[in-house]
Amino acid sequence: MRRARWTLPAEVGAPVARGTLMDGRAVAAKVRERVAEGVRALRKQGIVPGLSVVLVGDDPASAAYVRSKARASEELGMQGETIRMPGTTAESELIAVIDRLNADPSVHGILVQMPLPKQIDPDVVRRVNPSKDVDGFHPVNVGKLLIGDSGGFVPCTPAGVMVLLREYKVQTSGANCVVIGRSNIVGKPMAALLIQQGTDATVTVCHSRTRDIASHARHADIIIAAAGRAGLVTADMVSPGAVVVDVGMNRVSDASHPKGYRLVGDVDFESVREIASLITPVPGGVGPMTIAMLMENTLTAARRFAERRAA
Repeated sequence: MRRARWTLPAEVGAPVARGTLMDGRAVAAKVRERVAEGVRALRKQGIVPGLSVVLVGDDPASAAYVRSKARASEELGMQGETIRMPGTTAESELIAVIDRLNADPSVHGILVQMPLPKQIDPDVVRRVNPSKDVDGFHPVNVGKLLIGDSGGFVPCTPAGVMVLLREYKVQTSGANCVVIGRSNIVGKPMAALLIQQGTDATVTVCHSRTRDIASHARHADIIIAAAGRAGLVTADMVSPGAVVVDVGMNRVSDASHPKGYRLVGDVDFESVREIASLITPVPGGVGPMTIAMLMENTLTAARRFAERRAA
C-alpha cells in the first residue's frame, strides 16, 4: 500500500509575525505554475487534461464558482467543459450525463457542482468513476484518504489548507487542532488529513451539538473554521499565537457595497487577527487554494490515464 505524501511548493514562507496573513492567492499561484508545467509535459505526449463540470440549476454562487474553475483550467492549458442543466433536471438525466463523461477518454476529471436541486439525491456523485472523481467525494477515494493511501483524490479545500499550513511552516506534529464543522466536503476529510502519519496532529472535531465550542477552541494551536456561520469564531475563543484558517464563505447584507452584500468567513477577522499568529483572509485565503488543488487533481487524473494507456 502506498503511503500518503502531501506535496507542497518548493519555496516556503519566511518566518512570520503576529497577525500575518496567509496569502492564498500567492500560494495558489505557485501550485498553478507547477500544474501548468505538468500540463505542458502531457500535451507533448498528445494528452490534454480534460475537466468537465456539471452545473444543475442557476444558483448564483455556484455559477460564479463554476466560471472560476473553467477560467482556471483554460489558463493552465487544459480542456475545460461546463455542462449546464436546468433546475428541473431529473436525477436520471444527470446520471446519463455522468455515465457519458465516465465513458469519454478525453475527460479525465468530472465535477458535479453542489448543491443540487432537491429532487436529486446528493449521493449521485457516487456515480462518478473514482478515477475521475477530482472532488474526492467518492467512497473509494474517501476510504483511501482514511487509510493513508495516496492513490486516491483528496477533497480540494482540505488539501489546499494542508498546502497553506506547510507553506507557512506551521508545526503540526503534536499540535492541538480544532476543526469546527463536520461536513463530508471539509470537516471530516480535514480531520483525516491532520492525523495522517507525517502530519501527526491531535484533532478535535466540533459541530452543532458540541456543548462548548469555545472551550475546545481556546486550547487549540490551530483552528480550522468550516461551519458556514458568519462570525462564529471570536477573539475570546482564540489563544494568543494560534493559527486560524477560515474556510467559511458567507454573504452578509451590506448596503454600502455595489452588490448589496459582502463576503465574510466564519471568523471575526479584525478581532482575531490581533491575537492569532497567522490567519487567512476571506476572500483571498482558502478559496484560491481550492481551485488550485482542483487543477492539480485533474492533472493527476490525466497523468494516471497516460500511465494506464502506456501500460
